[in-house]
Amino acid sequence: MISKVPAGFEDLLQRPIVGILATVTPHGSPDQSPMRFKWDGARLRMSHTIPRGKFTSLQANPNYSFLITDPDVPSRSLETQGWLVTVLGDPEGVFYRELSEFYDAADEPLPDDVYDRVVLLLDATKFIAK
Repeated sequence: MISKVPAGFEDLLQRPIVGILATVTPHGSPDQSPMRFKWDGARLRMSHTIPRGKFTSLQANPNYSFLITDPDVPSRSLETQGWLVTVLGDPEGVFYRELSEFYDAADEPLPDDVYDRVVLLLDATKFIAK
């Protein structure tokens, strides 16, 4: 069951804010990484690569937590929880470029790992506003 974004916190999902993605490694340790994202109204979308640890962690345990802190009001934050729904191939880095434009970094060079690029689709089933 997907819950609703708390009133007054929708902007944190719509603005280009880097959030912290927390997962559990295959060995059971917590792992956190800053991640750029786009919200499609039901899911978080993030660009990643297959060989990296975060991808491996989500394959082993698809549960995640994602914390977005308002850069203008640091005491205001939104946490989403859910699980990895699917992984889409992005071998040309199309979504990576889309994220770069959204985050006003369109001049950012495309990384060398473009052929291993994927789009992570993460269901947001719980929201915690703080």
